[in-house]
Parts: sequence; C-alpha cells; structure tokens
Amino acid sequence: MTETVKPARSAGAAAALHTAKPPRGAEKAERKARTANIFDVARLAGVSHQTVSRVINDVPRVRPATRLRVEQAISQLNYSPSPAARALVTKRTRMIGLIAPSSADFGPSSIALHFSAAARDARYGVVTVTSVNADATSIRPFVESLVSQRVEAIVLVVADVAVLAAVRGLDAGVPVIAVAAGPRRGPLTTSLDQYRGARMAVRHLIELGHRRIAHLAGPQAHPDSIERSRGWRDELAEAQLVAQEPGRGDWSAESGFRFAEQLGDATAVFAANDQMALGLIAALHGRGLRVPHDVSIVGFDAAPDTAYYFPPLTTVSQDFAALGALTMERVLIAIEEPDNLAEPTPIPTKLIVRESTAPPRPGSK
Repeated sequence: MTETVKPARSAGAAAALHTAKPPRGAEKAERKARTANIFDVARLAGVSHQTVSRVINDVPRVRPATRLRVEQAISQLNYSPSPAARALVTKRTRMIGLIAPSSADFGPSSIALHFSAAARDARYGVVTVTSVNADATSIRPFVESLVSQRVEAIVLVVADVAVLAAVRGLDAGVPVIAVAAGPRRGPLTTSLDQYRGARMAVRHLIELGHRRIAHLAGPQAHPDSIERSRGWRDELAEAQLVAQEPGRGDWSAESGFRFAEQLGDATAVFAANDQMALGLIAALHGRGLRVPHDVSIVGFDAAPDTAYYFPPLTTVSQDFAALGALTMERVLIAIEEPDNLAEPTPIPTKLIVRESTAPPRPGSK
C-alpha cells in the first residue's frame, strides 16, 4: 500500500528545534507533563533508537560503555518501554519509508511511482512523506516520523545536495537509500546517468554543426541539474567550444520562457528539462524565431507529451522503472545482506531525436 502522511514531529524532535535556552525548571516540568519515548532516550544517550531497543531487549553486540549510557538515560528519564518498543528489533513490518519532494515535476513523481511499484512487487508497503521544503534543516523530523512508524528502511529522493549530506549525518537506525545523481555517491545511492545523458544531448547538437550551444540549467543545488550542467560543459570542452555562463531556471515552463531574453546569438540550447524547453519554444515563437530553423532545442526527461510539442522535442529518456527496481534491490540488500553492498552502476539514458533539432542555418554557426 502507499500512504501519504504529514511528518509527525515527536515531542523530542520539536524540542530539538528550539535554540533558546528554556526557563529554569521548564525541561523538568515538560518531562512530568508527558511520558518519555524511545527517541528521547536515544537523544540523551547519543545513540540511535535501534541501539536503545537492543539494550531494552538485551540483544548482544552492544558495547558495554554504550549499554551503560543507554541504561543511565532510561533511568534519568524514567522511561518505561512499551510492548511496541520491545518489538522494534524482534518483528518485521515490511514497510519502507519514502521521502519525496511534493513537486509534481515529471522526474520526482516518476521516481516515487516506480519505486512504490517495485516495493509492491517485493511485497513491501510504502509510507510516503512529501515536503515542499525538504531542506537540510528540516529533514530530521521527516526521518523520525518514518522511523516512529517502524519502517525497515528509508528511501530519499534528493532535490538538494545539502539534504543528502544532512541525512548521511543522521544515525537513523535504519538504512537510508538515496536517489541522487552524481559521481561516487556510495553503495546506498542509486541514480540515472544524468551526466552521460547530457553529453549525448550536446554531442548531438555539435554533430549537427552547432558551435554556440547555450544551456538552461535547473536549480543550483539540485543533483540532477549539477550533473546535466557538468555534462554540457565537459562535452563542449572536449570539442574545444566555449561554454558561456548558463541560464538558471526552476524546472518550470515559465522560467524557460524568461530565458529567451538571455539567449544572445546561440544557435542551439540544451535545456535541463522538458518543461523549460517548452517555455523556451513558446517564447521564441513569440519573437518570430522558428525551432529548429533559427534555434535548435534539446530537452531532458522524455515526458510523454514531448512527442506532441510543436515541434516534437528532441530529448533524453530516463528509465524510471529500472531505477525503481534498482532502488528496491538496494533496500533489500541493505536490510538483509548489508555486508554485500557494493556501489551500483548508474542506469543508462537514451537520446530521442525528433524535429526540434536541425543543422544551423548557413552562415549562422
């Protein structure tokens, strides 16, 4: 099953967000007003909630010093473990947490859809948490919300590289698998090959004869945007062509429309996604410029409606079904065979050539 929930912030998580020092006696009064939970114990002892549950259940492989810290925290907070807490390490829930951007953009929504399908095929349920602003400072409550629902692993669809670093710094107590493009991301990261896809797109334009190839990039901190820009720069450098400062969009058609004002004398544009390419085509048409006769355009994502743009869009296709299956495979290995984890190979992308690209007009190279 797939369930969308709002991140429930535990009392301990809420307290951690306050930076001001509480009034004298307030912390003691708060503890009296509510019952301490396993996360409070974990936070006070400086360990994961899973380590606390191992101590509660007298499971081996806990260092004596760590066990002592946990026991002291339990005593200090007068914590009484519930039957559910005792079950954390003894029962499987077959539930996976998924943290995804709330954006309806084609890429993130496709990743969430196909991962959920792969989890269902593996007989796992998915609890999905979506956020408008899943930034580095707010990611912890999302993780704690999912862990409190006893998920066995968490999948994070990364829209900001700072979020990936923040999650890697958390001791969530369960495996966290990130979906994030980029080199050397580690065994708990899956990705589509954004970099080579971008290079294929730019190489196509170069082979057509274009020499002034502009780039409309996505958000600066988004890993997909970073990798697509890197591919554009490296392909131009290999062809000994100059890479001008790219434009910057937000994945929307509106930002592509605005970019037309910065186009200059470029004869071709590599847009970091299809929606921005759509806005750019509309803006160029409004200025009396024809695609591809005056400007060739390549997009990225191969959204289903790109075949019906005017003209049909040349774009880079990504295999989201394969990404969902690979991510679920990582989840299962992380849960059942963590010693066998190895860094996976990014899933290849494919260039789809349509009518939005053509050789530059004579004399316009």
